[in-house]
This record gives sequence, C-alpha cells and structure tokens, in this order.
Amino acid sequence: MGFVRAWKERGLRHLTPVAAELVFAQLERPVADVITYIPPDRVRQLERALHPAQALARELARRWGLECEPLLERTRVTERQATLPLALRRGNMRNVFAPTREIASRVLLVDDVYTSGSTADAAASALRRGGASRVDVMTFARALR
Repeated sequence: MGFVRAWKERGLRHLTPVAAELVFAQLERPVADVITYIPPDRVRQLERALHPAQALARELARRWGLECEPLLERTRVTERQATLPLALRRGNMRNVFAPTREIASRVLLVDDVYTSGSTADAAASALRRGGASRVDVMTFARALR
C-alpha cells in the first residue's frame, strides 16, 4: 500500500502516469462516452495537490482518447470514509453527490481506492439520476478490511 499512500496522501502526483500505465496495460478501452471521477471534498482538497481520482481519470482519458468531464459535485461535507467503520460508510455517502449537468449515456467513473463501495455506489447513483444508462466503475486499488 506504500505506492497508493504516497500517491494519495503524500501528494506525490508525479506517480499518476505510473498508475495510469498500470491500468492501461491491464484494461481494454472502456465502452464509455465520457470519463468522470469522484469529486474531491473541498476542505480536504486544500491540503492536497490535484485530486488523485481526477488526475488518474484525466490521464486515462488521454490514453484512451476519451473526454474527461467533471460530472459530479459534492452537496455537503462528509466525515472521512477512512475514519469510519464499514457499517457507517454508506450513510456517510447518502445523497452526497449531485450531477452538474445532463449526463452522457455511458460513463466510466474513476476513483483511487475502493474499500466498501459506498462512495462509488453513491456517485454512480447520482450519475444515473443525471441521465446515464450505464456506469462502470474503475479504481486503481482495492482495500481489504
């Protein structure tokens, strides 16, 4: 987990091309009209450089020849998911995302780390409310707890 922690928590965004290359080498070009990402929490973003999910989404979009668009916004501040037990994570993410505009039919949603699926589920639900008929989720890492 050292690579992911350095990339995500220590702000080593120069590792983004490495992360993107690892994904690119393993996955075929997705069937998607657009790539988007989990939007950063505004308060925590002040502590970081470019948000890791956003940076990864942009790099993958470039490699796959797709548009990368910010399609979601956060509607409220939440507790950090990493500090919550798994049982409380879904409630923490309930109604936290809203679409910023009408959404393309097929969307690839990018996040950096998948733990409980609560964040990805809440974001995918918001994209579907915004008009997406298909939302595929791609994360760089899977945390097991």
